[in-house]
Amino acid sequence: KLPPQDHPDLIVGTGQADDSGVLRVSEDKAIILTVDFFPAIVDDPYVFGQVAAANAMSDVYAMGGEPVSALNIIGFPEGKLEIEALELLMRGGADKVNEAGAVIVGGHTLIDSELKYGLSIVGIIHPDDIVLTAGARPGDSLVLTKPLGTGI
Repeated sequence: KLPPQDHPDLIVGTGQADDSGVLRVSEDKAIILTVDFFPAIVDDPYVFGQVAAANAMSDVYAMGGEPVSALNIIGFPEGKLEIEALELLMRGGADKVNEAGAVIVGGHTLIDSELKYGLSIVGIIHPDDIVLTAGARPGDSLVLTKPLGTGI
């Protein structure tokens, strides 16, 4: 029940049902901001890092943007996993972010009951080129990139 944010440079905000926010920073540039964070979905920490990074960056790609930077967000179950698991997790995320031409600039880690990982991604886009996932209408084209119902 929070009111939508109102700002003259806010292009996509809490008032739209989209995965990312977009803020104009100049006449020809806007930043896309998004965050994804979830419990481990695979046993291999390196692969989990890659999956989480790809998932977070996909929000930027879905809007037509290019990721430029990322912040790690980690919940680590101290005493349940070796510190090497944390290193592998972060390496997997960094490798995937770097593969996209972006860079991890920092992040935050806390002690949690189970392993969780995600990233906050900043992307760039021209304000006229934003693609919204909200507002689809009958007759719009839909491109499926995997069979429906396969989940993760």
